[in-house]
Amino acid sequence: MPRVDTDTFYRNALERYGHNAQGAHWESARTQRVRFAVLRRLLPADLSALTLVDVGCGLGDLFRYLEVQGDRPGAYVGIDVVEPMVEIARLRTDGEILLLDALRDPLPGADYYLCSGAMNTLTREETRLFIERCLAASRLGFVFNLLRGEDDCDTFNYWEPEDIEALAQELGTDCAIETGYMHRDFSAALRHPVQGAISTDVVAKTV
Repeated sequence: MPRVDTDTFYRNALERYGHNAQGAHWESARTQRVRFAVLRRLLPADLSALTLVDVGCGLGDLFRYLEVQGDRPGAYVGIDVVEPMVEIARLRTDGEILLLDALRDPLPGADYYLCSGAMNTLTREETRLFIERCLAASRLGFVFNLLRGEDDCDTFNYWEPEDIEALAQELGTDCAIETGYMHRDFSAALRHPVQGAISTDVVAKTV
């Protein structure tokens, strides 16, 4: 059973706060940018020849962050399950924004998948499936963040870095973890040990 109804959870925030970081359920634009900066460090130095899928793209803020940094990837695709967010992201970016459920729908193939915050309301079982599907759709790996702590909350999804390290070992991926940048938060990069083939089981198309 899901922790929350994702669509209602984010629609309510948008209606209350508007088209900003709080409307995407971030504490603030500053903490959103801190998380983006950490995830960026876990990606290759040069994105210019890479395709990047931003799963749970929300309002397109990651795309705008990279653009301001002069650090756009070769190709960018945003995915979100909340239709109003998809509509806004299409207006705010010039990337391809898709209305998809990452847990159920075929996913576009890419070099890297990236996720900032979208797994924070999933169950542990959904989180594992989300990670597996994003890895399967990626050629090089999946970079993401999670809330850190004991999984004892009805709304939010908490993990410990060692849980992700164990999952990475089980899935046969290399794992890099970054902590210490924010209380009760960590980021991870799960990378295929060799240049991987994208699984045809989850992929809709290759970007």
